[in-house]
Amino acid sequence: MTDYAKCSQVIKDVLGIDNEPVAVTLVKKGQTLPEGYKVPEKNIRHCQSIMRARRGEKLLLTGDKHACHVGASALGLVPIPDKVKTGEFHYNIGLFDSPAAAKKMIEERPELECGSVVATAISPLSKTEIPPDVVIVTGMPEQIYWLLPVAAKFKEGGEVTVKLEPFQASCAYSTVYPYKSNSLSMSIGCYGCRRSTDLEPSEMLVGIPATKLEEVVEILDKIRAQREKGKVKTG
Repeated sequence: MTDYAKCSQVIKDVLGIDNEPVAVTLVKKGQTLPEGYKVPEKNIRHCQSIMRARRGEKLLLTGDKHACHVGASALGLVPIPDKVKTGEFHYNIGLFDSPAAAKKMIEERPELECGSVVATAISPLSKTEIPPDVVIVTGMPEQIYWLLPVAAKFKEGGEVTVKLEPFQASCAYSTVYPYKSNSLSMSIGCYGCRRSTDLEPSEMLVGIPATKLEEVVEILDKIRAQREKGKVKTG
């Protein structure tokens, strides 16, 4: 069984980050909602739950507790609102030249089938009581560097290809994309995430599929050993 507390500590130590890596579990249709997680009194966004979890909170959000239906629809919790689907919503907030351009962004985003997920369980990785689907790490570029590209290509080498999108940083591109692609993802944050959370201007996000978590931690341990030999400097 994976020692999530140890994984969290290795990531924090090697990257030199103070906040917690965040475990994201997508509770699928037909599964029982996990216990030990707080249901927020007020509706919050997926990105807000991530940032609160990196500070220590454990949160459970069913579809009716997600304040942002753009993100919740990407996660498969609720239908896409009509104005989002047509592009009108993002066009009206002044971030696209036309509804058609905004519509194309929505059509191309990674998303899960509507109704396939009934809740998101979010917690610090060290405190998770259920296996995560994705682990999200936030940090500065120099810290994230040790995940992408170093850890991602430590064994096989080659180049790293990432998707950099201006929207849906925490939901579509740090949660859904790594979950579906089974590969590490990077996001520089998005308009909604930066407006609604305490993500610093200097910070960015990496999504790690849970299937690769132990391998990533193993590689970071090797990097730490190299650091202790004086070969590399991290953190």
